[in-house]
Amino acid sequence: MKLQIRLFFCGVALLGLASCGDSYVKPDAPIKEVSFTQVHLDDGFWAPRIETNRTVSIPSAFRECEKNGRFDNFAIAGGLKKGEHRGDFSFDDTDPYKVIEGASYSLAVKYDQALDAYLDSVISLIAAAQEPDGYLTTCVTNRCYRLSGWWGKQRWEKINSHELYNSGHLYEAAVAHYQATGKRTLLDVAIRNADLVCQVFGPGEGQIHRPSGHPIIEMALAKLYKVTGNEKYLQTARYFVEETGRGTDGHPLSEYSQDHKPILQQDEIVGHAVRAGYLYSGVADVAALTQDTAYFNALCRIWDNMASKKLYITGGIGSRAQGEGFGPNYELNNHTAYCETCASIANVFWNYRMFLATGDAKYADVLERALYNGVISGVSLSGDKFFYDNPLESMGQHERQRWFGCACCPGNVTRFMASVPLYMYATQANDIYVNLYIQSKAQLTTEANNVTLEQTTAYPWEGKVTLTVRPETEQEFALRLRIPGWAQDSPVPTDLYTFTDKAKAYSISVNGKKVRARLYDGYATIHRRWKAGDVVEVDLPMDVRRVKANELAEDDRGKLAIERGPIMFCLEGKDQPDSLVFNKFIPDGTPMKASYDADLLNGVVVLTGTAKEVEKDGTVKDVAFKAIPYSTWNNRGADQMAVWIPASAEYARITPEPTIASKARTLMIQAPIQKDAPESASVEAWAWGVNDQWEPKHSSDTSKPYHYWWLKNGTLETLAYEFDQPYTVSHVDVYWLDFDHNDGNFRVPESWKLYYKDGKNWKEVEALSPYTVDKDRYNGLDFKPVRTTGLKLAAQLQKGASGGVIEWKVE
Repeated sequence: MKLQIRLFFCGVALLGLASCGDSYVKPDAPIKEVSFTQVHLDDGFWAPRIETNRTVSIPSAFRECEKNGRFDNFAIAGGLKKGEHRGDFSFDDTDPYKVIEGASYSLAVKYDQALDAYLDSVISLIAAAQEPDGYLTTCVTNRCYRLSGWWGKQRWEKINSHELYNSGHLYEAAVAHYQATGKRTLLDVAIRNADLVCQVFGPGEGQIHRPSGHPIIEMALAKLYKVTGNEKYLQTARYFVEETGRGTDGHPLSEYSQDHKPILQQDEIVGHAVRAGYLYSGVADVAALTQDTAYFNALCRIWDNMASKKLYITGGIGSRAQGEGFGPNYELNNHTAYCETCASIANVFWNYRMFLATGDAKYADVLERALYNGVISGVSLSGDKFFYDNPLESMGQHERQRWFGCACCPGNVTRFMASVPLYMYATQANDIYVNLYIQSKAQLTTEANNVTLEQTTAYPWEGKVTLTVRPETEQEFALRLRIPGWAQDSPVPTDLYTFTDKAKAYSISVNGKKVRARLYDGYATIHRRWKAGDVVEVDLPMDVRRVKANELAEDDRGKLAIERGPIMFCLEGKDQPDSLVFNKFIPDGTPMKASYDADLLNGVVVLTGTAKEVEKDGTVKDVAFKAIPYSTWNNRGADQMAVWIPASAEYARITPEPTIASKARTLMIQAPIQKDAPESASVEAWAWGVNDQWEPKHSSDTSKPYHYWWLKNGTLETLAYEFDQPYTVSHVDVYWLDFDHNDGNFRVPESWKLYYKDGKNWKEVEALSPYTVDKDRYNGLDFKPVRTTGLKLAAQLQKGASGGVIEWKVE
């Protein structure tokens, strides 16, 4: 079996080399990762970010854990403190675990005595909270029945309890802490918990038969196996993989958790995006450790669906807020893109594991795209504010926050940023893979040698890279240099996105002499006898290029994105003369100048040129524009932003004149409609999306903001406008939402009524035309004119269905 899987992984590469007549043969050996502790960065891009993570993000996240009761919950569970369990989620325990993991990575790179001592104190709280048999989930130990909707009334009662998710993050933190410090304090806690999990879950009689619910324990158990050598951890990880999609023990099958059918039968990526990325990362670990080609074949099918139909140009995944996950193929809406920060991190995890299994650069290409765009957009340059979702377009309603009630993203960022050097190199027998170009020094251990590699480069701003190779012993081996897809003619390794022009040639030289390195699987392979001091120079063209999306990606039609190197650029209102973005278009072929601005956004390359601007009267004029890296937007306050820019006037948006509706404040009135009911009887909540003046194309057009009644089915729901002043009104137009999603079926309502505000009371309008509930058009209602400061619509949702409004106009 071991030989079979190696042949499967390496067959394409072997054929490629043979056809070139090269005597070199790729080693029949596993590809091994190079620990991040062996790679030390000193560049101007990543090193400052990692230092900010160490000095700002990690301390900030720990402070938030203190403020929000995360540590108190462990103290209460351990009997060290009295009080009520705090927080709103059963998985709040993972917040400290993730920050501990990030802090441990930081300690390994740069020792900090105060941080080391702080971790010891936190770990002592965690250890105290662990029950005698190894169980550890504080809301269960603390009997927090306020959260029983998550976990029930006893251990392991519900598949979505997140108890195993808590365990997985515990193991990840424990392994990182052990490897960074050599201390077993947290590792022993993790081992006791893992032993319990292996005892409770499995195929045997008396064991619980079901998958993990929210994956991460699969790859965490695999990691624990690699540290301890305990075979049962790998067996249990494999069990959770195999149990997915089988519907045993009466648990409901669900696309949301990728549990709709066995993994071996899956061919489309669906459901919650973070769960998907974590699950398939765990499957890749299990497949690699057990040499299982069947699971790897399934992963290839699922990955291909993701990369060819559901991957954003920024490397983000997960288009919908509903279910925090995937929509149908080619649904890549920009304004409403969810692209959760955690999902981009999960995308890196998954692609990294796919690379390790295959040695194919296409996985490293997607990894790099997510790394430089979708991941780091999730954290401010100051290191203390975070995005949960990462849209590719904004009207200015998006703003990073210091913390969230559901705070998975800040902690995930802290643990990921410190580990970036992990993804740079890999070895295979005596050969070396170079996946990322970052100025650094690395100490690599191959099968028969120790090799120092030094990179000198200003990447990603410049494409020149110098690598100095210093093997301890002069030796023949291959140096594999990834030639990114963006430096050729493939933004991504599928037909989802294409460049509108042809790439210029890249060049490689060794000791000043140009070489024609064999290119296969995306790597230029230089096979020679290397001696200390050999210098390799790579020159990747850094031209500004325009990217076109597949025509099936509806929201990107007529638009082009801007890319230079691995960096996606955007227009932000702050940099435009009129502070507007959507009224502009940039034709393909427009010249753009790239220049480095050391004083802007901690130092970035900016693109400048001349765009076309559509005036309110429809005329077009030339205007200067400036584009910045997408990852740095919203660091100077909220503003308009767009990644995909119209290429012609047809797709630009004339800035609309303000209307009664657009100037109104939008509210949900949380109370049943009763005729003449006083305003004081209702509860108001802010709403968004129905008065933004974007015209919907159809009732399933969710590409721009809209309002939906989340988790409401068959109920009477309301939406209200609070006007900026009294108006006399006599007509409204309502465009109803109607589309399918696994988080709820959204349908036009069964019926609706319209009310106007009369003093403190709501009164029904006197309708002069029928109330209609048609799809794919505005539903107009004429009524007897009223002078009022507000209107409210009340929609009776269809039985078993939810609903919503895309746009609501008032005249």
